Amino acid sequence: MNTVKVTFLGASGTVTGSKFHLGTPELDLMVDCGMFQGIKALRERNWEPLPIDARKLDYVLLTHGHLDHTGYLPRLVKEGFKGKILGTSPTLAITSIILKDSAKIHEEEAEKANSEGYSKHRPALPFYTLEEAERTIALFSSIENKEWVTLSPNIKFRTQYNGHIIGATFIELDIFRKRFVFSGDIGRMKDVLLAPPERPEWADYLFVESTYGNKNHPKEDVEGILAHLVKKIIDQRGTLIIPSFAVERLQSLMYRLWMLYKKNKIPNIPIFIDSPMGNNVLSVFEQFPDWHELSLKEYHAMCGHMTIISSYKETWETIDDPRPKIVIAGSGMVTGGRVLTYLQQFIDVESTIVLLVGYQAEGTRGKQLLEGAFELKLFGKYYPIKAEVMHLESLSAHADQTGLLHWLKELKNTPERVFLVHGEPTSLDAFRTKLNYEFNWNVHIPNLYETIELMV
Repeated sequence: MNTVKVTFLGASGTVTGSKFHLGTPELDLMVDCGMFQGIKALRERNWEPLPIDARKLDYVLLTHGHLDHTGYLPRLVKEGFKGKILGTSPTLAITSIILKDSAKIHEEEAEKANSEGYSKHRPALPFYTLEEAERTIALFSSIENKEWVTLSPNIKFRTQYNGHIIGATFIELDIFRKRFVFSGDIGRMKDVLLAPPERPEWADYLFVESTYGNKNHPKEDVEGILAHLVKKIIDQRGTLIIPSFAVERLQSLMYRLWMLYKKNKIPNIPIFIDSPMGNNVLSVFEQFPDWHELSLKEYHAMCGHMTIISSYKETWETIDDPRPKIVIAGSGMVTGGRVLTYLQQFIDVESTIVLLVGYQAEGTRGKQLLEGAFELKLFGKYYPIKAEVMHLESLSAHADQTGLLHWLKELKNTPERVFLVHGEPTSLDAFRTKLNYEFNWNVHIPNLYETIELMV
């Protein structure tokens, strides 16, 4: 018998920083390589060297392109990784966009902190640079979805469609005839832009996300709520600001607003899309039409209906525009990006509505807004919150508890071990209890940096 040592380097007891190291008799592997987001104690872990030797890693396998699954890659390369980074073509396209955009934001924020002196670090440094991101992208190698890829004599893997965002997959990794299944982030059974996720049929060792392991998404009249907010903004001559994730969420919001206009449920109100990363992601939808449900005709009509901002100068022109308007800007948890500039200008204006449209991790500005904070820290200064804050949780791109259980019910065997990852403690524990009740599985919630030996 051989052993595989699995070390949980992230997404353990939290929803961010997904990365799992597998030491096998033949190869050193990592599944996902995300950065931590949220509370300061988690973000500070990004700056710590990993407790593994990056120089010995042969491959990184990516489930999808989100920052909390890919954002540590340039640091991994900086620590000496020289292997291949494998993923589907749309995942690598998304990851490339996200890493470049993230690097630019890191560089801009470090420069701003140094010029305005609001960082305690002297000097403030970017987490990684654009040059380091481009060096990382040079290691990308695309694989065909559903096709088995042989990595060594006794190790092979394949990806399968998983909804969530364009390009997203779960990973089936066969090591000495034992199957390791990494769920990545599981999408919704019903999504306006994406097909339902495929489901695994066999897993000896299962690593499953638990973001919404403790709840089901509320049944909300999304169209009705959006139409109501648009009417309210027009009546009070205000601004509707929607912080949005650049991948999938932004495109689905564009689609929903466009459909509302087509159905004559909202008037032709100015809609501004201010997310350089999101704009680039739109081109990925155009490039990979087989990965989503939006026709190219619909895609072009939707984009033509809205103003897609391409420069910071246009951001300020939008801010100065006195008309009632909708602004969709990154980032979804209000951790950075263009939305901070809009909030800086509008958060203390009573005619402003801020609509949160997805999961808000602990320690993020989005979570503070959600919990009723009376002020918000932006660029080193505090601003009073006079805007109305609302939340649409049903727009999440993650499966809820019912969706997670549905995804698991296609399994034809009982896994030897099940590991719950990518969830907050209450969600993890609730889902562990549910899995014990539904399936009587051997479920473990790993701690950060915990190593477990599995027999293969």
